[in-house]
Amino acid sequence: MLVSVLDIYKKKVKINSSIVIKGWVRSKRSSKIGISFIHLYDGSHLSPIQIIAEKKLSNYQDEILKLTTGCSIIVNGKLVKSYGKQQESEIYASNIKVIGWVENPDTYPLSLKKHTNEFLRSIPHLRTRSNSFGAINRIRSFLFHSLHTFLNNKKYYWVPTPIITAINAEGAGSMFKVSSFDFQKIPKQISGKVDFSKDFFGKKTFLTVSGQLTAEAYACAMSKVYTFGPTFRAENSNTKRHLSEFWMLEVETAFSNLFDLTKLVEEIFKYSINEVLKYCLPEILFFEKKYKLKIVKKLERNLNEKIIQVEYSEIIDILKKSKNNFSQPVFFGLDLNIEHEKYIVDSYFNSPVIIKNFPKEIKAFYMRLNNDNKTVSSMDMLVPGIGEIIGGSQREERLSILENRMLELNLKKENYYWYRDLRKYGTVPHSGFGLGFERLLQYITGINNIRDVIPFPRTVRNSDF
Repeated sequence: MLVSVLDIYKKKVKINSSIVIKGWVRSKRSSKIGISFIHLYDGSHLSPIQIIAEKKLSNYQDEILKLTTGCSIIVNGKLVKSYGKQQESEIYASNIKVIGWVENPDTYPLSLKKHTNEFLRSIPHLRTRSNSFGAINRIRSFLFHSLHTFLNNKKYYWVPTPIITAINAEGAGSMFKVSSFDFQKIPKQISGKVDFSKDFFGKKTFLTVSGQLTAEAYACAMSKVYTFGPTFRAENSNTKRHLSEFWMLEVETAFSNLFDLTKLVEEIFKYSINEVLKYCLPEILFFEKKYKLKIVKKLERNLNEKIIQVEYSEIIDILKKSKNNFSQPVFFGLDLNIEHEKYIVDSYFNSPVIIKNFPKEIKAFYMRLNNDNKTVSSMDMLVPGIGEIIGGSQREERLSILENRMLELNLKKENYYWYRDLRKYGTVPHSGFGLGFERLLQYITGINNIRDVIPFPRTVRNSDF
């Protein structure tokens, strides 16, 4: 019977069962009396399982004694009760087949006893074999599927929105261009400008910064939709908070306003925390010990307390009254940066916060204009240690006001013809949000660098893998 390490730790395998298990050697020690203790992992659980190999095995001298960290093996044996302190059960091997050797153990990067995250970042193709990255990828995979389950249970339909687009959903910012041109022979117009009419799509195209606008098209027909995929930003930000390629959960709901939106945001945030505490507690406890943080206590507090909601104008008053010497002056219309966010959630509230109704000048064109003509029905959710993890708004459903906002921001209406059509034909109030998946993972695990919660980080001058 083929089993996993997880099966054994969840006690799905009975003691004295004959089993087969496959994996990699994490460590091995051998005694002088002819017994080797092999710790094997297969990626399914935080802890390895111990294999007992005796010298009576036919390949004990020639192969088993030569096993090193990283070798892959298949073990046939019996699961037996362990009398050691470190584990409840272990496998008494009847046969061990070596599948893959580590050619030079001295150069195998994971042979070192301790690895910093900075070092592991340089070997993303191997770092998942470490405890830290095995743990974060198990949480990442679990939470990804859990969010799909949550939305499916609420009757939301998944929509795979385009990754290649001709418009900028945010109305500003740097985007990666997509082209089939031979860069040595780029066609030019008489004016000297690039002739994009001869490119693959016949116009300038980009990697998307958001699937929101196209998700809105489906929300205005199917009522409740979401998209969950990679998004791209070509910002030259080489910090622990930014990636050039990252994942976003974007949810759009028809017949919905800002109140409905904040309610859904709080629900999905608490659901995520509850599911991870329920099903990934060993991994959370591992990060709690590794980073010396009270992660479980923090997350349980989030479950038991209602998320604070506060107006943007109140946030400005709080910042003005603070004794902090901010590098940027505080005024109504300020686009909050990391120092302001840090003060609000880390010092003043020491809690997640939802900030509502930002000035229109610092928000995107599609956000619904409030009656004061100064603010928009928007919300950002900030959490301690990270800053913003969710941003959303009620969308502007009134065509004339939407077009005025486009004019104010010098956007070409013709580029958004189909988006305007949604307001021409059966318009409805609707709202939505985008959740930064990696930032949510950072908050849940306590990992402070966003590059360590995604398998292959794409950042400035880093695209080797």
